[in-house]
Amino acid sequence: MSALPASDVRQEEEEGAAAAAPEQADTQLMYKIERPVYDEAFIRSQLLHRKESSITFRQRLAQKFRCSAKAAVLSFLPILTWLPAYPVKQYLFQDVVSGLSTGVVQLPQGLAYAMLAAVPPVYGLYSSFYPVLLYTFFGTSRHISVGTFAVISLMIGGVAVREAPDSMFLLPANGSNVSTILDVEARDARRVQVAVVLTTLVGIIQFIFGLLRFGFVAIYLTEPLVRGFTTAAAVHVVVSQLKYLLGVKTQRFSGPLSAIYSVNAVFSDITSTNITTLILGLVCLVFLYIIKDLNERFKKKLPIPIPGEIIVVIVSTGVSYGLSLSDSYSVDVVGKIPTGLLPPSVPEFSLLPNLITDSFTVAIVGFSMGMSLAKTFALKHNYSVDGNQELIALGLCNFISSFFKTFAITCSMSRSLVQESTGGKTQIAGLLASLVVLLVVVAIGFVFQPLPQTALAAIIMVNLLGMFKQFRDIPTLWRTSKIELAIWLVAFIASVLLGLDYGLLVAVTFAILTVIYRTQSPKSSVLGYVPGTGMYCDVDEYEEAVECERIKIFHSNSSIYFANSDLYVNALKEKTGVNPERLQASRKARKKQKQKENGSQKSPPKIRIDGMKEGVTHEVLSYDHMAEEEQRNGQLADRHNESDSEEVVFFEPLGSVHSIILDWTSATFIDSVGAKAIKQVIKEYAAVDVRVVIAGCSRILVSELDTLKFFTGIMTPEMMFPTVHDAMLYCQHSPPTRCHNQ
Repeated sequence: MSALPASDVRQEEEEGAAAAAPEQADTQLMYKIERPVYDEAFIRSQLLHRKESSITFRQRLAQKFRCSAKAAVLSFLPILTWLPAYPVKQYLFQDVVSGLSTGVVQLPQGLAYAMLAAVPPVYGLYSSFYPVLLYTFFGTSRHISVGTFAVISLMIGGVAVREAPDSMFLLPANGSNVSTILDVEARDARRVQVAVVLTTLVGIIQFIFGLLRFGFVAIYLTEPLVRGFTTAAAVHVVVSQLKYLLGVKTQRFSGPLSAIYSVNAVFSDITSTNITTLILGLVCLVFLYIIKDLNERFKKKLPIPIPGEIIVVIVSTGVSYGLSLSDSYSVDVVGKIPTGLLPPSVPEFSLLPNLITDSFTVAIVGFSMGMSLAKTFALKHNYSVDGNQELIALGLCNFISSFFKTFAITCSMSRSLVQESTGGKTQIAGLLASLVVLLVVVAIGFVFQPLPQTALAAIIMVNLLGMFKQFRDIPTLWRTSKIELAIWLVAFIASVLLGLDYGLLVAVTFAILTVIYRTQSPKSSVLGYVPGTGMYCDVDEYEEAVECERIKIFHSNSSIYFANSDLYVNALKEKTGVNPERLQASRKARKKQKQKENGSQKSPPKIRIDGMKEGVTHEVLSYDHMAEEEQRNGQLADRHNESDSEEVVFFEPLGSVHSIILDWTSATFIDSVGAKAIKQVIKEYAAVDVRVVIAGCSRILVSELDTLKFFTGIMTPEMMFPTVHDAMLYCQHSPPTRCHNQ
């Protein structure tokens, strides 16, 4: 590629602009500026001056924490910002319809997801009432429906089964052929205690994170990670419901490989399948799938979605009661549902030490699921949600509700879509939905006691269809981003095999490693000037980009810190083709040969320095080798003239590059290790008469360099320029001073 001649680039810019301007002068904006070349020293002394603040540290601290009581109350209770101005005529009817529709869906889901949480069904109803009521006052989203959710319920169930396995509650049987019996009441009571304490701890963690403004933690759960994780959770949920669908009696597993153990246990005992249970479950599955498909196809024509879940609950309960399925056909049913609410009680805090790790996992997953849906609806309906207040709201919902025997909640995608699609405008809809559940708990809960568990399993499975559609992400990610595909697959596989808690930890760790990999493997290039534009582009990618004569411009799209500083330096030497170690070795070899020549009074060696080809290579050849070549070519000259020419060669620069420009426009930060590495490589290049300057550094990064004492010794502010163009013009018109005495 031809090199850019060392002429005034500004003239080329003006000529290029003049050539392009005639026909577009009236319509195209023009960029034209004439100024001297700036370096950092000039900017500091003449161009920019820092503002001097007269505010003391105490005053700044007071301003930061000063807020009115009214603002604090409105922030803590968002309902006070919209309820006084609530347009009753416009919103009330739609909120009532939405609330009733959501409540009808929330009722069967509460019963079903309690099975996932390994607690009696009534606790799912409690968890569908108290948290929803509290979120109305503390939440900032107008459309999400909080309450029980399959993924969180399954995570809680895994912890409950681990801390209170069936083996802890086996009693010796008296006068029976069975050696032991299972104390179901004691087991369920213990699992409720575990779920309640876990919920209390989850609420405390979320509340503290909200006060500390840790709403940003959700960003570490990137979308491919969350979608892979929730798809794996759907697999776990379906596997856990197989035994209810088939009517098979197997134990519940938790921990690594629990999904495999559960499937193996079900199929090992599949010959004991209850045919009546299976037929009823399949009928419910098919019916719910058809209703879900109809709702999806005709959602624009239907005023409200067809409430398939409540239809299944009512019909299957009636059939079970009328045909005495439990007594006559051994079909498992929900069983006793106490009427009324339980009085508040203090959780069993002695269980806390074993639940700390699990509580962090549930807290973060619950918040990330809720926040992602809240942001989706807020963007669609043009309002904002506060991530920190959402943490506080969920924390209070979980913490306060746990004293009334609830398990941890977050928002449900299916219910939120019902609440939004039926015209819900505010959380008044959520409040009314909770009142629907309250009515069942207080007055008519006993009606659902004959409800078959296989019907609840069918409700759970059909509600997971949306999550299984996330497998469609795989071909899309394959085409767009292999790294994000790897995150999705690792999250899915790890969560399926290791369980949801360890799987999430592995997925987050892998996602962080991909970030490190990207920063350690940045794309680097040598830039060239695009005539007439002031732009610099990759010379290997764009044919218009022309390399500047005897100047290399090195660009890397990464910051420089401890993990990639060595890689940055190696890429710099490889891309520019200028390796200071090789140049220094060549110089030392020539100096040694000269000293030997002076001592032995022999003719000096002859040196050949190869030019650049994909870089600069240097060869040091002995005099005998050169003499043989010249004899073959018939070009052996006078030894005295050769000695003179050797003196000239020795004082010439070793390479054809005299300046290297480091383009730091992409760098966002640098640490002490990176700064030391850059200063060291600048010294190495200076030793072989190659000047290194820096360009495109942001003011924030300049401040970091000042803090790191970067501008000391060989590095001065005069070697830093605000743009690549400034640096290139300076290097073109100010050749470096040669240090021949090295």
